[in-house]
Amino acid sequence: MKNRSLKGLYPAMPFGTPIEAARAGGGALIGLGLAGFLLSVPELQGAGLYLIAPFGATSVLLFAVPNSPLAQPWSAIVGNSVAAIAGVAVCMMVDDPVLRVALAVGLGISAMIVARAVHPPGGAVAMVAALNPDMIADLGFRFAVTPVAVVTAILVLVAIAYARLTGRTYPFRHFDDKGLHRTADRAPIERLGLDEDELNAILQQYSQSLNLGIEDLARLIGAAELQAASHRTGPMTARDIMSRDLVTVEAETPLGEVADLFRKHGFTSLPVIGADGQFIGVIFQIHLIRRAREDALRLDRGLLSAMSRLVDRKREAPVRAMEIMSVTEPRATPDTPIAALLPLMADGACDAVPVLDYGKIIGIVTRTDLIAAMAHASITTD
Repeated sequence: MKNRSLKGLYPAMPFGTPIEAARAGGGALIGLGLAGFLLSVPELQGAGLYLIAPFGATSVLLFAVPNSPLAQPWSAIVGNSVAAIAGVAVCMMVDDPVLRVALAVGLGISAMIVARAVHPPGGAVAMVAALNPDMIADLGFRFAVTPVAVVTAILVLVAIAYARLTGRTYPFRHFDDKGLHRTADRAPIERLGLDEDELNAILQQYSQSLNLGIEDLARLIGAAELQAASHRTGPMTARDIMSRDLVTVEAETPLGEVADLFRKHGFTSLPVIGADGQFIGVIFQIHLIRRAREDALRLDRGLLSAMSRLVDRKREAPVRAMEIMSVTEPRATPDTPIAALLPLMADGACDAVPVLDYGKIIGIVTRTDLIAAMAHASITTD
């Protein structure tokens, strides 16, 4: 029992790598350093901008745990600001310093929760206001704007830029953001999992809504499903897992535009439709590569030069999508069982199967969709 109690005092966080420690510390150094530099500009010194201790705590969240819901821009800027307003209001109405601090912090926390902007440094912001009645008598509610909101916004902007430079994601994507291919379809594993309301209910049930975001929970559930995946697919059909927000090209579309779409969306295949909207074929990236190789051999030019000519070929009759598309690839209907699609893509010869309804394409099943389906089925059938 004693050992168990002592283990509760051990660090709850996993070991951090030296690189991550340097990244987080360097971000705080740059963020606060840049903020301090801007505040030292003579033209800004009369604007009521200066650094206060809570900005150090804000920097910990923005640069050390940028994926936390507590560190997102809304939480940081709005949280610090509403806490400052609460602190100023209490400071103006309460004379006793002890009661003033307690009320300021308590009301600040309540205000942040109501505003859906819980940011721990906000408690310290409210406390700063409560402990400095002379400053509040001079600034009033302007304290919530300058320095609190403005300097917090500066730190957030630095954090956004710093995250991009160091390969991190900040702000963390929202649950309804567009997926990897820049379409309205969610990631395959999320498409098969729980919806936003169900994920939020789980967080509420376990009182984790302030510690873990919906995006984090969805990502963890998806990773767990993939980890436990087996080859059982159950009764699912193509309709259940297909991508629906399709990017298509017409038969007469020049290959330059086709190549641009591949580059923009990161797809490996693009359906080709006729003028009446009927599905007539599919183009895979390999088709573009093969065409470029053929041009290179024919023109005795390098592959890269041929690809450039393929993309920018507008001064002469352009190659059209219909000239390189495949019309022999397998096709499915919305009711095609997933088990029937597995052998079609198992050998790597086919990357995607279009789903047709009376000749018109309504979706496409990719290898990624199938992997997600198998992961989901292995969980739900256990």
